Amino acid sequence: MGNPKQVMMGGWENRAVGRKTLHPKPTTRNYFLRSIGKKIILLLLLFALVIADTQSSASAAELPEIRRRGYLNIAVKDNLRPLGFTDTKGNLQGFEIDLAQKLAADLLGKDNAVKFKPVANRDRLSQVIDHKVDLTIARVTATESRARLVSLSIPYYFDGTRLITKNTSIQKLGDIDKQKIAVLKNSSTIADIKYYLPQADLVGVNSYAEGRSLLENNTVVAFAADTSVLSGWVQQYPQYRLVPVKLSTEPLSVVMPKGLQYDDLRRQVNGAIARYLEKGWLQQRAQHWGLP
Repeated sequence: MGNPKQVMMGGWENRAVGRKTLHPKPTTRNYFLRSIGKKIILLLLLFALVIADTQSSASAAELPEIRRRGYLNIAVKDNLRPLGFTDTKGNLQGFEIDLAQKLAADLLGKDNAVKFKPVANRDRLSQVIDHKVDLTIARVTATESRARLVSLSIPYYFDGTRLITKNTSIQKLGDIDKQKIAVLKNSSTIADIKYYLPQADLVGVNSYAEGRSLLENNTVVAFAADTSVLSGWVQQYPQYRLVPVKLSTEPLSVVMPKGLQYDDLRRQVNGAIARYLEKGWLQQRAQHWGLP
């Protein structure tokens, strides 16, 4: 059985799902190392906050209340294949839905002891802060600013930036440089593309749908966005494929409430995720849902 402290303090970075290493150009290696160093320090600070939050001594009240109720309330996505989406029969499916049901089975003894609440991106944290749900599992990237508002679990998946294309001549990252690439306006993806493809011609879009439209009419040769979202595109639209290079790493975490009364709930969730990583269950489910 995995030790959640070991996972948070250094074990998870090699076992968590989806992590890859990208080697930079030799001429920019020092900049790259400084950048990575800052990210590592940021993540260590973030998860130090998680550890401090989960190790506080207090009488837990929230988890017993959930157990008396008999089910978990969890906010999820219902339109984000393959993480969480509604199938043709109207049922919620996906990688994060599997995780929610697995947590329900561990905490309450049955995987159907969960009520799902579809949530918009802007409401993913507020649903927990306002106590409208017990947890949120909806592609929430762990950041220091979010850790000030809510408690974040150890990562259950490492997402990141990739490119998608339907151009068969593109086999590697260098094949896209000096060409038009669509990116979401004001997204962190812009910095990733400028670093690895400095000569690319970036075309800003307001939505994923607009990005796909530009790909369809050949206005751009590629679209850069989150791997988890683009993986769903590949499943829905076989003419597309992911360029096999990951440009960034983004840890996804379960959102949990702050407060001493939620200590037991946080410990149980972190311990469960640590076991799922240790035993390979999360890796297996990610593969099942087509996540790199």
